[in-house]
Formats: sequence, structure tokens, C-alpha cells
Amino acid sequence: MTVKLKIPKRKKGARASKGLVSRDPVIRVAVATFIILSVCVCGFFSFYYIKYGRIIDQRFKGPVFSSSAKIYAIPRAVKVGEKVDLHEIATQLRRAGYAENDSPSPMGTYRPLKNAIEINPGPQSYHSPEPATIQIEDGQVSSITGKSGDLAAYELEPRMITALFDAEQRSKRRLVKYDDIPKILVDAVLAIEDRRFFQHGGVNFIRLAEAAWVDVTHQKHEQGGSTITMQLSRAFFLSPEKTVKRKIVEMLIAMELEQKFSKQQIFEFYANRVDLGQRGSFTISGFAEASQAYFNKDLKDISLPEAALIAGLIQAPSYLSPYRHPERATERRNLVLDSMVETHAITRAQADKAKASPLKLAPPNVEASDAPYFVDLVRDAVISRLNERELNEQSYRIYTTLDPDLQRAAAQAVDLGMKLVDDQVTKRRTKKVKVGKNKFETKVEPGPQAQVALVALNPHTGEVLALVGGRNYGFSQLDHAVARRPTGSIFKPFVYAAAINTAVDGANPVFTPASMVKDEPGSFAYGDQIYEPRNYKEEYHGDVTARYALALSLNNATVKLAEEVGYDKVADLAKAAGIISVKATPAMALGSYDATPLDMAAAYTVFANAGVRISPVMVNSVRNAAGDVVMDFKPEKRQVLDPRVAAVMTNMMEGVLNFGTAYEVRTRGFEAPAAGKTGTSHDGWFAGYTSNLLCIVWVGFDDYSDIHLSGAQTAAPIWAEFMKKAVALPQYSDVKSFSQPAGVVDVQLDKTTNLLATPSCPETYTAAFIAGTEPNQTCDQPAGVKGFFSRMFGLGGEKALPPPAPPGATPEATAADQEGKKKKGFFGKIAGIFKDDKPSNPPANPPAQSGNAPQ
Repeated sequence: MTVKLKIPKRKKGARASKGLVSRDPVIRVAVATFIILSVCVCGFFSFYYIKYGRIIDQRFKGPVFSSSAKIYAIPRAVKVGEKVDLHEIATQLRRAGYAENDSPSPMGTYRPLKNAIEINPGPQSYHSPEPATIQIEDGQVSSITGKSGDLAAYELEPRMITALFDAEQRSKRRLVKYDDIPKILVDAVLAIEDRRFFQHGGVNFIRLAEAAWVDVTHQKHEQGGSTITMQLSRAFFLSPEKTVKRKIVEMLIAMELEQKFSKQQIFEFYANRVDLGQRGSFTISGFAEASQAYFNKDLKDISLPEAALIAGLIQAPSYLSPYRHPERATERRNLVLDSMVETHAITRAQADKAKASPLKLAPPNVEASDAPYFVDLVRDAVISRLNERELNEQSYRIYTTLDPDLQRAAAQAVDLGMKLVDDQVTKRRTKKVKVGKNKFETKVEPGPQAQVALVALNPHTGEVLALVGGRNYGFSQLDHAVARRPTGSIFKPFVYAAAINTAVDGANPVFTPASMVKDEPGSFAYGDQIYEPRNYKEEYHGDVTARYALALSLNNATVKLAEEVGYDKVADLAKAAGIISVKATPAMALGSYDATPLDMAAAYTVFANAGVRISPVMVNSVRNAAGDVVMDFKPEKRQVLDPRVAAVMTNMMEGVLNFGTAYEVRTRGFEAPAAGKTGTSHDGWFAGYTSNLLCIVWVGFDDYSDIHLSGAQTAAPIWAEFMKKAVALPQYSDVKSFSQPAGVVDVQLDKTTNLLATPSCPETYTAAFIAGTEPNQTCDQPAGVKGFFSRMFGLGGEKALPPPAPPGATPEATAADQEGKKKKGFFGKIAGIFKDDKPSNPPANPPAQSGNAPQ
């Protein structure tokens, strides 16, 4: 059907109609303005759409997150007879990248069986691909079966400690795929952050309008209205400034991201990028890193309340920190749980049960899990030989010597021990100040906080197994384990070792542990200088054996021995052991020259490793992503002492713990065979070792001021606590008595004469000697007749040791500030017979050789 329209003709002379626009100038201006604004807005959006489209394409062209090298711990060996849990083995394998059952993984797979676990390393495994089956019975490893038969032990895949951090951003993250994120965590994040994430196109305009209305009506910013995609836009491309322009650009980028990526990809980016707090000096980036940091768990293993806590932290991780503000964190977690009920992700019963659970956080000790000071040293060691950019881009694997269990023990021992140090320092600084007539106030003088370092290594391989470089890495990244400090009395064993070495180097006279040394006030000349050391409290003991002098750390006797042996011989030995700063002076004998705790750990391997110095090593190998070795690291070994000399020195230093200045270690419950030496300069030191572990502890102030506490009061308790924890671990529990090489003999000596004991001299002690240097006369021969007078007048023979000194009264504090008693006179010695024979505070469980023994 045809429709005809009749258009009326304009009357002649009538004015042509130009519509509303032509009739109203205001409307004309408005329309023009609208058109101009529309063009501007379109131009603005077009410009930024193209601009940020290119930026997005460039940013996501390669890997979204930069690759990084990964740092692994030393392999954990499981031994037959060891107590172990199957779940623990499975967890460790999973953390190392193994997949359960037959799921593909280049690292390997494992299969849980009844009372057993089957392990199959993959092509990228640290080990050769030899499978093994570990059988468990009654909580112990009953057998290990490998491809070639029964095995005594099997090394598990090394667990990852951390990724090599970005030096500029100082952030750590563990990348995770969307499919590996637990559904409960996805639901928690969506419930509290963006409920319509899977429905909107990047911007939730309804929620944005609601947030704007609340902000206007309350006159403050209370709600953000940002979607997950908008948060991701801001994190990747924009600054955190709060402006209208930034918000508009944020929305534009969000919409572009939604066009270019799927919802799952966007959530995966978000899960790996979001910042969730601070650990030490590092930012916790991503859900997987947060799971490790807050719960010490794989992301797959987190529970409902843990997922809710992580989701709740997104809003304000510092303000809601569960360590610093547990009430706020708990309240926020519970809000997330309520939100999950509203979105029907969980039931009300599940929410109430989760709310009732405590936070259950991993210990906040960064040293216990991350070992940041150790990682810093590893990074320095590796990038000194490999390009850092290549190291990260190629995702190299750095296999270190760190034992996570031992590192945890070290961190806990330091944490506990430094609280004791703080208490002692505070007590020293607490003074009563007169503020008026008969009025006093107790004030604590200001001062620095004590710092600490602990280095533990295997004395036979040089592998650094644990390292703590300070008490708070977040506060200070200064690594005290490699900071040079005066060594104090832990240097003295090198003086005595140089003396014992005379038995093998043909020198004359030959010194032995029973050689007599004068402990008396004196001056020592060196060049045009005079050195006048003093003993603790200026107590002097007259003629004493070298063994006694070392046990009680007698300053004057030690310097006198160094003078007799030759300062140059002592210095040469110390330098060969790695203490390179020493000079052949009298002050050297008392540890006046500097070395680092790591240096001293290496130096003490001379005693613990049969005279062989072994350099510390923190990296075993570097491998590429395919598992191929790129570089191996090997320790340097050098014979410094005759094994016989090292064995005699170990025996002498056993006495330091059993009845000398380090008896504090025994009173704290560490009973395994061990040798060591306390040290005090301005700082406190303790160096000690067992048959399988060597540990050095240092405590002091960064400003070099005197801590006014001895090594027995500061460092020794930390060492004792660490070693107690260490020997409780399966891999370090097999502590044996120290072995002695051929050519070393143990002899029984009379306490009074220090000659060979016979039945007529029943009070004896045992000492080690290089064969041929032991005493050859007996206590009942003419040389021993003076025993009674020795007891009365202190003539000849070795003095009876006093009982273990109480805290604060150790006899090896620095000579510079020692005050107190003068040398006892004749009558003082007579009176001292009765006083010293009956100690007022004998040890509750005295060692096998009495605390009064002349050792």
C-alpha cells in the first residue's frame, strides 16, 4: 500500500521555520556545548583507550610477572630408624614441586600407600631419577627400598626457601595458577571485594554510585567501589593518588582488561599481584606467599578461617596485620565470613564454627622461615659469579646449604636468649635518682639495643646450616654475622694450640696441658710499648697448668704463655686459620684484633675437624630450569694443625664447659659431649662444637660501646638453647664423644701434683697428651711429697678449680675495666683452703669431674 504525505506549502512571505534551535539562542548554546563536550569526552576516551591499549599489550606481551631465581634448602635425608610422619614427607615433597599420584610434574611424583610412600623423581629433580619406597611402622622408618636394593637413607627433594627477591622492590611472591587457588579463597575474596565480578564488564556502576553517595552524605571517603579489575588496573598501571582523573583512567583500563582477558585470567593476575602485608623488610605479594608467611602452608592446604583472613587483609594489610593487631584482623575475618554467608558460599553453621577458631598464625619470626640474612649472603655469592639478570630471567635454581629445621632452632634460641640479654642490660641501666628530700625515682638510662649473630656449620664439610645476622631484619639489614668485632677470649685457644704444637714442630721447651704457667701481675714489652693486662677482679692464681689457665680464661697466664711460645708463632697459626687481622703483639693473646663470627666459625674448624681448616660454603650448586648444573661451589680445605694437637685442644676445651667459665652451658641442660670457649671484649662471644655441629654466637652493641656483660652471660645461654634444640632433631641427634687419632693418650693425673696418679693419690682427673709428652713421674714419688704443703701454700701443682661461677662473676671479662680484689697474701691462701673446699653454691648435678677439680 502506498502512503502519500502531503506537505503544506509555505505561505508566500511567511518566515521559514528553523526549529527550536533557531528560535531559542540558549538552547543553541546548550546544544553546541553538548556537542563540544561529547567530542572532547570521546576524544579523551579514544586517546586513553588507544594509549592504555598499547600499554596493556606491551605489559602483558611477555610474562606478566618477572621470573626469578629460586633458592632451595639442603636436601633432608630420611634414615632407617628415624621417627617420621608420612604426611610430613608428603607435605615436603609437595612443597618441592612434586605432584601426587600420576599427575604430571617435571619435579616428580609421589604415591601415598598404606604405611608407606612411593617417591618418583622427575627429569628436573635435584637427584638422579632413582625412585624409592619408604616404609613406616609404629611412627619410624622401618625400611627404604630403592632401585638397587635396600638403602640406609634417602634424600628428599630440597624444599624452596624463597624466590630471589627483587633488589629494588624488595617483594616476594609465589606464582599460582587460577586452577590451583582453592574455591573457598575465591569465594571469600569475591564476597568481600567484588560480588558481581563474574557479571560486570570491569566496572560495577551501581556499586560505584552507592559508594559515591555514601562518601558525599558522610563527608568522607568510606567506600571505594572498585572492582577487582579496577584494583588490578591501579596496581599495574597507576599511582595510588586519589583524583577524579585517575579514577576515570582506572575504569577505562579495567574495561580494556575485560576485553582482552578472561575472568579467570584477571583473577589469576590479581591473586599473584595483590599486596598482603610486610614480612621483615619484604612485601608479601600474592595469595600463595601470604599463605606461607601467615600460616606456613601451601595455598592448597588453607582452611576456611585462613582463607577469610587472607581475603580480609586486602583492604588494609598494615592496619589489619594479624601479628600487630589481632583484634582488628579477627573482626575483619569474621566480617568476611558473614559476607560469605550472604553470598551463599558457606552456611551460617560453617561461619560460626570458623569464627570460633583462633587465628593460628605461624610464628612471626622471619629468621625462622625466610632466613633473610642468609639469603642476602647467598645472593651476593651467586651474583659475584653469575649475571643477576640472567639468573632471574632463566629461572635458575640455587641449591644452598641451609637446613630449615636448624634455622628455626637458631631463630628461636636467639629470640629467647636476647630477651634474657635485654633484661640484664635493663637491670644495669636502672638507677635510683634522688628527686627531692628523701625522695627517689627509678629511671632506666637510655642506650642502644643489643644485637646478635649466630653461625652454625658442619665442621667437616663447611656447609653453613643456619645463620642469624641480627634480631630484626625488618629494622636493620646489617648482617652481624659478617661484621668485624674484637674476638675477645675465644681467640685464646690459638695461643694454647701454638704452645701444644711445640710437641710436633721440634721447639724447645715442649708445652703440654700440664705445663706450669705463671698467673701473676706483670708487664709485657713489645717494641717500645708496654702492655699490662689484668685478670678479672684482679684475682691471680700463681703457678697454674695450661689446662687450668684456659678453663678459667686467665688473662695474664695466657699472655705469659704467648710470650714464651713466641707471639709470631701464635700470629702465624691464627692467620693460617683465617683470622687475618692479628698482629704479633701481647694484646693479640686476649683477642684484641677483629674478625667476623663467620671467620671465627671457619677458624674453629681447625679444632673440630682434625686440624683441617675448611672454608664456609652457603651454596652447593646452581642449576637451570631443566635441572642441569650451571655451577658448583666447593669449600677450600687446608691442613693447619697436626691432628694430635687438635685433639688435645678439644680435650682442653671440653674442660671449659665441664668445669670452667662455660659451665653455664651445663646448668642450662645441654649434656652432650662438647668443647668450646667463652669470650668477652666489649662484646660477648661463645664458640663451641660437638662431633657434628659447630656454632658461634656473638652479642654486642652496634656503636661498639661496652655491653658490660660476659660471654658466659650473653652468648653462652643462646648457644646452649640452640644446641639443645639441634640435638633433638633426628639429623643431629647422633652426637658422639670426640675421637682421638693415633698418637694421643689419655692419662690419669693427681689433682695436687699434676703427676701420674697411683692408688695412693685417689683424687684424679683425666687429660689428653700427645704421646711421649705426658708426665712420667708418679704422684707418690719424691716429686709428689710436697702435696700437703701445696694445698696449704699454693706451691707447685695445679690449683683446685672453684665451683662454677654465678652469673655476673665469670673470670674472663675484658682486662680494660676489671676491678676488685688484689692478689691473696700468705694468710689468705691458708684461709682459702677451707673456704674454697666448701663452695656455698655447688652445682645441683656436678659433672663427673668435680667443679673443684684442678683441670
